[in-house]
Amino acid sequence: MTDRGGQSAPGTRIAAFFDLDKTVIAKSSTLAFSRPFFQEGLINRRAVLKSAYAQFVFMLAGADADQMDRMRSHITALCAGWDVEQVRSIVDETLHDIVDPLVYKEATQLITDHKAEGHDVVVVSASGEELVSPIASMVGATHSVGTKMVVSDGRYSGEIDFYCAAENKAVAIKELAEKHDYDLTRCYAYSDSVTDLPLLEAVGHPTVVNPDRGLRKIAAQRGWPVLTFSDPVSLRARIPTPSGTAVAVTAIGLGAAAAAGVAWYGLRRKRNKSQ
Repeated sequence: MTDRGGQSAPGTRIAAFFDLDKTVIAKSSTLAFSRPFFQEGLINRRAVLKSAYAQFVFMLAGADADQMDRMRSHITALCAGWDVEQVRSIVDETLHDIVDPLVYKEATQLITDHKAEGHDVVVVSASGEELVSPIASMVGATHSVGTKMVVSDGRYSGEIDFYCAAENKAVAIKELAEKHDYDLTRCYAYSDSVTDLPLLEAVGHPTVVNPDRGLRKIAAQRGWPVLTFSDPVSLRARIPTPSGTAVAVTAIGLGAAAAAGVAWYGLRRKRNKSQ
């Protein structure tokens, strides 16, 4: 429905909001980049082993609001001073091999189904917006929202302008609804994590995907649909992949998760050497 000026009437459009990691992609996008970051010296193993193993556990088991706050603090400390061009080069060299196999076939089909119904598709993720945006485009999303890191003189300042997690995801989609005339009572949302409860509660049609224990319990109590995605397929074979340079900076968005992956990698090497 349009008004006489040809503009869409407010609240008449529908969107489907997707979390990224473990919902569209089979694992943490940033965790996947931990090894090249470590090998190129962006992450110091000694510091990582002291502070980040708990973040690895978080990525496996989920987290509550307090843990999300600690994650944000860890991101600011970890990324301060990182050179944007160095990160850009690392991701440019490794992006295709890392991201290509991770996208769930079920997620791409669901995105296709929503678009066939005339719905916008929006990826909403705690990962950095420079990573979220190109991956969203790769899977056919209409819009995306991610964490915004502050850059000063070509380096990360160690500050976060907008942390797109927990309650902030609901804030983000409400702003998008106002901007794009979405009727949130008719919109859809998909996520795996209990920390995304505000996102799911903000729409009329919430669905949980591969839920953690906390979210599975809530879904059962509220009668929300539960989907299982288990078939990652080659994205390269389905959708053209953009240049890695376009996504360079953003593996930082979940720096704490990357650090966690390095903790695991370092511990594994230590065990192997001792055998």
